[in-house]
Amino acid sequence: MKVLISAYACEPDEGSEPAVGWNCARQIAAHHEAWVITRSSNRERIERALAEEPFPRAHFVYFDLPRWARFWKKGNRGLHVYYYLWQVGAYFVARKLHVQVHFDLVHHVTFVNYWMPTFLPLLSAPFMWGPVGGAESTPEALRSALSIRGRIHERLRDIVRSLSEINPIVRVTARKSVVALATTDQTARRLESLGCERVLVYSQVGLPDEEIELLSALPVRYSRPFRVFSIGNLLHCKGFELGLRAFGSFHRRFPASEYWIIGRGPEQKRLEEAARNAGVAESVVFWGSLPRPEVLKKLAECDVLVHPTLHDSGGWVCAEAMAAGRPVICLDLGGPALQVTEETGIKLPAVSAEQIVRDLSAALIRLGEDPALRVRLGQASRRRVYEHLSWDLKGKALARLYEKASVA
Repeated sequence: MKVLISAYACEPDEGSEPAVGWNCARQIAAHHEAWVITRSSNRERIERALAEEPFPRAHFVYFDLPRWARFWKKGNRGLHVYYYLWQVGAYFVARKLHVQVHFDLVHHVTFVNYWMPTFLPLLSAPFMWGPVGGAESTPEALRSALSIRGRIHERLRDIVRSLSEINPIVRVTARKSVVALATTDQTARRLESLGCERVLVYSQVGLPDEEIELLSALPVRYSRPFRVFSIGNLLHCKGFELGLRAFGSFHRRFPASEYWIIGRGPEQKRLEEAARNAGVAESVVFWGSLPRPEVLKKLAECDVLVHPTLHDSGGWVCAEAMAAGRPVICLDLGGPALQVTEETGIKLPAVSAEQIVRDLSAALIRLGEDPALRVRLGQASRRRVYEHLSWDLKGKALARLYEKASVA
């Protein structure tokens, strides 16, 4: 098949959105002839990776808005506006390609966001949408525990998402999809309400086999101090403040323990204050933002991942920790709740902030007191990653979906 892929974010050796774009392109090209429209800013890294490991059936088409139309975009500032405009331009690039190539299928991959439109369904070819997420929200009962910035952000996010759902392009995208892949059950329900006829829950989280092998080779830790860790941008929705409060209670029982937090963001000062208030400032290390290889090295020096995110469609760090045989403690919300099972970690209900802190602390105590349990959960975690979160397996599943979608 000749497949057109839209992957705004697409970079090798990265996590999150860039990993979705890159690994989807890589897997699709293993089964079909793939043309990938992505940003010109991704070109250098992509071509460097292709020089080391070519996949001949992938044809990358680089596109960005003219310099005069993007001078105002700096990092994440103006990102969503720029992304919208990029999708408009990418449609015209795709339309010219379609005249030349006659695609059998068109597939939007990134951004993984259901309420941001793509114009590719307007092409005369079957359209596949996703995986997309974004319907996950912080439960109302937990919002009072957020910072003022966090509460405002959540409310604005609700409003923007609701307004976006009445965008006619979003609705056309939904109705023209022969199949839509939702990252979570919450997003699946929203896609169905927008008019998608066929919706499947399909997580965007996966790991390349070479990375799974690397992580699975890490030995189990038995040495002191007992070390828990969290990885992610320091945002209100990550729930790290709850993790720090729980660690305060745990640390009083296990003084030979540390909490490592890897990432940076606007909540850092608030989190540092939370560590002081919990009496554990001397045992909490904020490592800041680190390159991905350094993050994986730090993971090897830790015992348990604490991931109390309040809304998350993915959760790559959970998959990475599981591949390394590290048990995961998470909330029964969003993407992490689909990855983590009772056999591989501990999922906690999210009823109130006080309940989460109490249950997080109890889960840490349980794992701190029982090394055999950590080993058992870690072994099951590694098996689950091999069986469900390998990109090679996910690529084969995509190939089967393509065959059905192209004749729909």
